[in-house]
Amino acid sequence: MSASEMRNHWELLPGAGAGALRFGMSPAEVADALRVGEPLKRVGGPYGQEDFADGVSVFYDAGTLACIALDAVTGPQVRLAGYALAGRDPQQAHRFLLDYAAEHGSCLLYTTDGSLALTDVGVLLRSQDVGGVRMSRPLFVKEDWLESEYYRDHLPLEGAPTAL
Repeated sequence: MSASEMRNHWELLPGAGAGALRFGMSPAEVADALRVGEPLKRVGGPYGQEDFADGVSVFYDAGTLACIALDAVTGPQVRLAGYALAGRDPQQAHRFLLDYAAEHGSCLLYTTDGSLALTDVGVLLRSQDVGGVRMSRPLFVKEDWLESEYYRDHLPLEGAPTAL
C-alpha cells in the first residue's frame, strides 16, 4: 500500500471546513472531532494555532476555528472535483485551480507570496518544501480570513515559494 493510499481522506465542505472540522468550532470541539485529548503543540502568534498528529494544523479567530492547514505529505488528502490537492506539483495544482475556476465561475485570488486561492470554495493552496521538492499544501480558510490580507498572508508559509 502506498503512502498516498494510507493517508486519511477528508471531504471538502466548501466555505464550511473539511473532514469533521467546521469553521466556528471551539478548540475542545476540534480536539473531539479529531478524536484526541489535546494537540501535540500550541503555537503563539497573531492567531491561536494548534498542531495535531497526522499533519493537521488549525488556526483560531477569537477562539473559534478559522483555518485548517494540511501537511503536503502526512496530512489528510482532500479532493476538489476529484483532484487530490495535497502533495502535488505546485504548478500542476495551480493549473487545476485555474481550470476549475474557469469552469465553475469561482473567484480567484493570488496572495503576495504567489499562492492561489478559490475564495468562494475556501481553498488556499500554499507550497511546502519536502526534502528539497516543493509540493502543494492545501489550507481551508473561512471567507473573511481569505478576504483579509493580514490573515491570508500570515497563514503558514513554510518558506515562500519561488516564482511559479
